[in-house]
Amino acid sequence: MLALTTGGDAPHVTLAEVAEPEPAPDHTLVRVRAFSLNRGEVGLLPHLRPGAVPGWDVAGVVERQAADGSGPPAGTRVTGLVDSGAWAELAAVRTAWLAPVPDEVSDAQAATLPVAGLTALRSLALGGFPLGKRVLVTGANGGVGRFAVQLARAAGARVTALVRDAGAVDEVLRGLGAREVVESLDGQYDLIVEGVGGAVLEQAVGHVAPGGVVASVAHAEGDLITFGARRFHFSAGARIYALEVFDELTRHSGAADLACLGALVADGRLDGQIELERSWRDPGPALEALQLRKIGGKAVLHVD
Repeated sequence: MLALTTGGDAPHVTLAEVAEPEPAPDHTLVRVRAFSLNRGEVGLLPHLRPGAVPGWDVAGVVERQAADGSGPPAGTRVTGLVDSGAWAELAAVRTAWLAPVPDEVSDAQAATLPVAGLTALRSLALGGFPLGKRVLVTGANGGVGRFAVQLARAAGARVTALVRDAGAVDEVLRGLGAREVVESLDGQYDLIVEGVGGAVLEQAVGHVAPGGVVASVAHAEGDLITFGARRFHFSAGARIYALEVFDELTRHSGAADLACLGALVADGRLDGQIELERSWRDPGPALEALQLRKIGGKAVLHVD
């Protein structure tokens, strides 16, 4: 089969023939139609062994049902995630990390849901019942951020979006449900979905309300994070939670959450915010655009 494999100079991947995956008994073999890109996986490309097949997000059709009988049958359109191997014609996906896709949802939209959608959904769940709560989303113009803004607003939260250039994305983020779009922090928040890391995480800790949660979903490599412990202790009962989606899936099956996200898209209440679509045969421009933050939202490559 064909797959994008790592190696060489930028964009650090090339289309090549590789062996088909051999699914474990609880894995479904999926014929991939589209996959979305995540900044975390793109940043890893130069550091992976040559010939590896990267990629996390999968949207496609079940080629062969799991041998243990779990998961959707052959022919079912699905979306899911893998810890590596999504950028290929075929991917072996755990049935617990896979869900059917409603007919109304395109392959491209389905491909945006696994990593970014699940990260946003699990982050918001940390804050408890969201109705009327103050939710701050940092890095709100990114893939996770745009999902978090939409989901928080749909759940009845009062959403503030923190971005680098409010003027450039104010209309977009307000359209997704943000009440405020800001470039600096003020006030306190019951839940902070922190998607930037580094200095922004350092600042966010000082704005969590008593009993609130900072869900840290990103990190800035090499940055030393410091914050005023006294100010944090004034927010009695507050906590910082380091959230990593694959670790979350070891404790919570992703199938039900993915199905929920798919249903919201089908109902027109959630959008994957795709800003760039291309063929996987020319991935360089999409990889560069994502890594250099030339786009907000998501980039999707089609396996054509």
